[in-house]
Amino acid sequence: MAAVTPIKPFSPEETRWILDHLQHPAVFLNMTQGWPVLHWTAQHLSGCLQDRLIRFRLGRKEATNAPLFETQCSYIEANVAQFLRWTQHQTDVGSFSEYPCSEYWAYADYKYITTLFHDQPSMFEDVKWSEFGFEGRTGKESTLWIGTQGANTPCHLDTYGCNLVLQVQGRKRWHLFPPEDTAKLYPTRIPYEESSVFSQVHVLRPDPRKFPQFQGARAHTVTLEPGQVLYVPRHWWHYVESIDPITVSVNSWIELEVDDAARVSEAVTRTVVCALKSVPSDDNADAWLNPTEEEKFSHEENMQYLNLAVSAQRKTGLCHSKPSPDPRATQPAKRDSCGRLKLRGDGVRLPFGEHLIPVKCQDDEPEKTVPEDSSGDAAVSPGNDGSAGKTRTCGADLTRFSSCDLAADHGNNQGPSLITTNDLLDCLVHPDIISRVTELLLERHRGGHL
Repeated sequence: MAAVTPIKPFSPEETRWILDHLQHPAVFLNMTQGWPVLHWTAQHLSGCLQDRLIRFRLGRKEATNAPLFETQCSYIEANVAQFLRWTQHQTDVGSFSEYPCSEYWAYADYKYITTLFHDQPSMFEDVKWSEFGFEGRTGKESTLWIGTQGANTPCHLDTYGCNLVLQVQGRKRWHLFPPEDTAKLYPTRIPYEESSVFSQVHVLRPDPRKFPQFQGARAHTVTLEPGQVLYVPRHWWHYVESIDPITVSVNSWIELEVDDAARVSEAVTRTVVCALKSVPSDDNADAWLNPTEEEKFSHEENMQYLNLAVSAQRKTGLCHSKPSPDPRATQPAKRDSCGRLKLRGDGVRLPFGEHLIPVKCQDDEPEKTVPEDSSGDAAVSPGNDGSAGKTRTCGADLTRFSSCDLAADHGNNQGPSLITTNDLLDCLVHPDIISRVTELLLERHRGGHL
């Protein structure tokens, strides 16, 4: 007897229309029933990958006020079977043997599915982003993430595109902040990674003495559960942490036409960072290049890249792929140069409800109970203590400091310290500065001055 295809709450065209109009994070429920990728537990992946070695990033389980950047982590290569035995405190764990599971978390992050399963291309079809309105998009354009409890990605924003994240196994807690809060997140490009702007703040344990403006940042906190898909709009900051013993996620970054201008900004940033950090200096001894970057580029190579980016830049618009028809209006969604939606005069009414949950900030709206999904559990479970809850909150307590914290530091000011290369770079390649430099370069290019 043929299997019955589950009826989804939104058609691909409707889902794409929703994504084109969403300006804040939101969670889709009951959209992934029947996706084979939901069987991609760590145990299942172990059988698929066999003895293939993959790189794991390891960090200590310790409470600090500073983010643990990827340059500060340890790295090993192991197979998934060894990883699973390590999480169960067993023997024969390969390179994991030097890192007690009780003291470390592990993360196999940013693993391109097309590389992992290059000899099993049929697995690409297990991921069906076409049901979100992106025709032909599969696991081939996606990445895989496998982690243990405590594994995390430092708070950052992605300079390119928007993000769709499917939770497969376990739960992950997301702490998101709007682009308007960028100054309060104290952005930095050290460590340098193309397309990532990191925050200097540990958003779970912020240091009010070093980062006083963070108390005004608006945290949106949501716990993503298996089968749910989180939409992360362009330039939303996010800190992500695994809260169950083993977690598996699959995501896909969706290209936007405004990425063409962003590539110019990234080329400018790379040129400036490499120029200053490549010069031998007493304060340039730090590990400034993120491990995800394969090599340092010469100034000549960086300038070639910048000129190519400027030449390729074109007018901004919708996603590169063909826009889906609007099921409620004939005009497609339009976005401005920052990627924000241009609303028509009559506004847009999105179908929020049991299948689409907005991740709202508690500062903007009273706390509400989240509708339950078909399993009877709360659809979106927030919280800051690792427990599953029945309500959705903004997590505003993440950004609040007591007056005692600030007063205690009042008498500890030792005066201004020496300006370092990194301090200078934080100003020179600040997103606001780079944005203006990009505008000037493109204006000169359009005016024929370049």
